[in-house]
Amino acid sequence: MASPAWPGLFFCFAAMVLLIFASISVPVWNKVTFLNATWDGAEVDFGAWGYTGSQRMLGYSWTAALPGIQNTKLSETVFHNLTFVLVLHPIAAGLAGLAVIFGFCGAGYSRIGTIFMSLTSSLATLVTLIAFIVDLVLFGIARSEIRSHGGAAQYGIANWFTVAAFVSLLLGFCAGVCGIFGSYRERRYAAKV
Repeated sequence: MASPAWPGLFFCFAAMVLLIFASISVPVWNKVTFLNATWDGAEVDFGAWGYTGSQRMLGYSWTAALPGIQNTKLSETVFHNLTFVLVLHPIAAGLAGLAVIFGFCGAGYSRIGTIFMSLTSSLATLVTLIAFIVDLVLFGIARSEIRSHGGAAQYGIANWFTVAAFVSLLLGFCAGVCGIFGSYRERRYAAKV
């Protein structure tokens, strides 16, 4: 008999994978970016841990990545500080991974694992939503500033990974809550017989 925890477990696992992909963006994995920009004929891709050609770091300066963009919104301290908040992607991935572990406990053992999967996935959903809002604000303003100063910029795939992970975690939470009320007694009784 299938466990009531499996649908929630599936969605939490999918979200974990998507958040891991978003977390290992540029400069770790050059195919996954949050923002692709062209400035003074050079292409610069931005990720959670830096930009094209930079060292892996938490938090980076836009003016170092895009020389000549001084005296814009991107040169303000708040935009430098917002790049530190991109650490929420791996935090959300870790919480989704924890939800998966609890989901396996719920699928194999008892209802309490499904309850903890639901609680952890709700926290992961909240962190992912905050990360996505920061992505929209940070990279949306950067995209606008780069375009208004003669450059070209477009969103990268990591933004869509974050959206898909948010939706998947939301579905995982809902499926987990429904799974809490599933039948666990029949499985325990069948195992004893």
